[in-house]
Amino acid sequence: MNYRVPQPVPQVILDDVRGAQKMLSGVSRVTAMEGSRHLSSLTGSPVHFKCENLQRTGSFKLRGAYVRIAGLRPEQRAAGVVAASAGNHAQGVALASSLLGVRSTVFMPVGAPLPKVAATQEYGAEVRMSGEVVDETLAAAQEYADRTGAVFIHPFDHRDIIAGQGTVGLEILEQCPEVRTILVGIGGGGLAAGIAVAVKALRPDVRVIGVQAAGAAAYPPSLKVGHPVSIDHPSTMADGIKVGRPGDVPFKIIGELLDDVRTVSEDALSSALLLCLERAKLVVEPAGCSPVAALLSEPERYGDGPVVAVLSGGNVDPLLLQRILRHGMAAAGRYLSLRLRVTDRPGALAGLLGVLSGSDANVLDVSHVRTDPRLGLTEVEVELHLETKGPEHCAEVARSLHGAGYKVTG
Repeated sequence: MNYRVPQPVPQVILDDVRGAQKMLSGVSRVTAMEGSRHLSSLTGSPVHFKCENLQRTGSFKLRGAYVRIAGLRPEQRAAGVVAASAGNHAQGVALASSLLGVRSTVFMPVGAPLPKVAATQEYGAEVRMSGEVVDETLAAAQEYADRTGAVFIHPFDHRDIIAGQGTVGLEILEQCPEVRTILVGIGGGGLAAGIAVAVKALRPDVRVIGVQAAGAAAYPPSLKVGHPVSIDHPSTMADGIKVGRPGDVPFKIIGELLDDVRTVSEDALSSALLLCLERAKLVVEPAGCSPVAALLSEPERYGDGPVVAVLSGGNVDPLLLQRILRHGMAAAGRYLSLRLRVTDRPGALAGLLGVLSGSDANVLDVSHVRTDPRLGLTEVEVELHLETKGPEHCAEVARSLHGAGYKVTG
């Protein structure tokens, strides 16, 4: 009878992170730290953004990928590397490999956004499309590694990856030495684990809090039982943290060093993305917005001193960005969709639009339905998409329509 012998989980210490920082000198950028006046007023404490969305390749992933590949033996480099990713890790591995003169192959899901596929190819990787979901893509990459001898570069479950990501923590302490709380998104856990190793070794008084999307939150149940567990069908717009199972190496670190793990809703993520775009003039992907979503959701929790929110990436597909912005505007009460019925006669639509004009709502789109069997013989259903100024204005528009005799059906 075969028994699986548990393998010891490798440790990551401050010296590993400092060594990674030296290795990354001249390779990764020391990204900017930007203040947020709006979030500072909400929390009552200074809030700063650590802008890893402005890192080379558009995310923090280059840091860990470079350290991992740079640490390979000559014969391993000669065999090449392989990775699986829907975007950020793919680009980090591709650029790191090119800088180090190592051949790279990256497997991406069939539905991966075309801009991310093109960027990965431009950074020098051979891209192979395989699988409908990331788990299938990971299996294809692992099979390729077993067959060819290429070194599989895991996106988060390796001590070198974690050490590289931990350099973000060292930079935070240098740029904001008075920091009291650091908020960082968690998928597999590599970035949060690395930051925790660096920060807790130098400043154990600083709180490090992880943030997960509520629909893909594998860490809370895993921490509760004391070991990584998988969740079925993780679902979130934040594909950068859409991971169904924590990594063994980061899980041990996070369990020992993180102060808390919070979850945020999809509405909070879309509102956070909109805030970053409008107030900070920063393009941030949903996963990178998760710390901002946590601040928006519970600002009262972070009033005891300066807060740093790590904006982990900015690689967002333009089509997804369009949908998220509309979602974010709706969540903020600035986009209102409604259906109502009017009499199908000349001038009826003009009268409806006149009411909306009087309430100062901007009509973005109008559509008619005349063939629904639920409609009366002389009725037409009108669907409207309006730009509004907030929840109070939405309520005002509804009151104006009701006062004019219109019945909103949806």
